[in-house]
Amino acid sequence: MDSPPPLDHVLDAVGPRLRALRQRGNTTLAQLSATTGISVSTLSRLESGGRRPTLELLLQLARAHQVPLDELVGTPATEDPRVTARPFVRHGITFFPLTRRPGGLRAYKVLYPPGIPAGDPEPQVHEGYEWTYVLSGRLRLILGEHDFILKPGEVAEFDTHVPHWLGNPGTTPTETLALFGPQGERIHVRARPRSSTEP
Repeated sequence: MDSPPPLDHVLDAVGPRLRALRQRGNTTLAQLSATTGISVSTLSRLESGGRRPTLELLLQLARAHQVPLDELVGTPATEDPRVTARPFVRHGITFFPLTRRPGGLRAYKVLYPPGIPAGDPEPQVHEGYEWTYVLSGRLRLILGEHDFILKPGEVAEFDTHVPHWLGNPGTTPTETLALFGPQGERIHVRARPRSSTEP
């Protein structure tokens, strides 16, 4: 059995990982400072190796980058391409992460049980852009002044700065695929079928 790397080597590798995660998410030190409450100078020293990370700092940064703590202190396995992120539940809706990239576009399979979210719709706004494709069931989308029912095979794409609410109005579960760009990234279609008028 291989022995673990020395502690100094583990800590020395944290800075480059922190910088790579931040740059991959197109996040500035100032933005990360505003999210975590850690000063810009401390973040810069952590990334450059000028300061050793504490558990408290690592926990805050792991939460901000939306990665497990062990990804900051140990190199994740690269030989296995399978995404093993655990599902999580919000407001009765189950999200199955389909990507493990900490920044940029994120993909989820989403399961809405019947009648969920419960209660009267309460549209919300937040940073980002969302694309949702209905796999099965029906999905109600309230977007600004509009109220839609999406069926299997239908897609909605919208700016999440517009007040919106998603829920299952039916009596059977609804499954969707959702892509979410936290900084407002839109989905870019690079290919499309030819129309009948094209040569």
